[in-house]
Amino acid sequence: MYDILIIGSGPAGLTTAIYSSRNDLKTCIIAGTMWGGQLMLTTDVENYPGFEKGIQGPDLMSEMWKQAKRFGAEIIFEDAISVDFSSKPFKIKTSNKIHNTKSVIIATGAYAKRLGLESEDRLWGKGVSACATCDAPFFKDKDAVVVGGGDTAMEEALVLSRFAKNVSIVHRRDKLRASKILQKKVLDNPKIKIIWNSIVKEILGKEKVEGIRLNNIDLNEEGNLPCDAVFLAIGHKPNTEIFKGQIDIDEHGYIVAKDQTKTSVDGIFVAGDAQDYIYRQAITAAGSGCKAAIDADRYLQKL
Repeated sequence: MYDILIIGSGPAGLTTAIYSSRNDLKTCIIAGTMWGGQLMLTTDVENYPGFEKGIQGPDLMSEMWKQAKRFGAEIIFEDAISVDFSSKPFKIKTSNKIHNTKSVIIATGAYAKRLGLESEDRLWGKGVSACATCDAPFFKDKDAVVVGGGDTAMEEALVLSRFAKNVSIVHRRDKLRASKILQKKVLDNPKIKIIWNSIVKEILGKEKVEGIRLNNIDLNEEGNLPCDAVFLAIGHKPNTEIFKGQIDIDEHGYIVAKDQTKTSVDGIFVAGDAQDYIYRQAITAAGSGCKAAIDADRYLQKL
């Protein structure tokens, strides 16, 4: 029987584990077979406090993991298959066992939707990104491409325009889906141009992004566009499928939180990108993990 069981092992989950295990609560992390979250696919992290010269994403997660272990957190490198929040103790099933716990913190995160290209996976973190707030400074005075046509794509392009020499938005339709105010900001920005009715067929480059191969849907013509970075802005999907029917989830799949970390079931808490569709930063995920650990501790004290 655990006091706190954490599902997920990104910045939110591991920060939760550091706080709860340090507070002498019996803590278990269901880390998953691919532990560490999105930072495991990230190279240079320059905006996480405490690292003057930056740190590699996997190194940052390794340090968090060792810190959680130091305070006694148990880590299971298996995926959570199903959960039962209908009665107490709560039950979380992995491939080998059913784990019982007095409280649960969900920190399963979200992932950026991708185009499904081999070159996209190969060059991820080497010029391919889904976060201009995180990575735009790496491409100062470079040429960048944003893929998408909604609000997120416009916001990414505007952030990039502060650093990049030129920004091209590739959109598969002949009009944008973004709000009018964001469209105006983009269209009025001299550093941003829009490539209409086009899709990315391939991201070019061996060791880093060197360009993209485009297909114009109307003309059925292909051509190459040199660039140094490709930012995907076609949406995010939270990893919350196994919680459907157990707690309240909105129409986009994000867990509904009240008072920041509390879910619709007493004793079940949420942290990080599984409920945060606005900020999606490592530091905000870690901060919400701290909050969830404190809220869970207060809940346990009342039992």
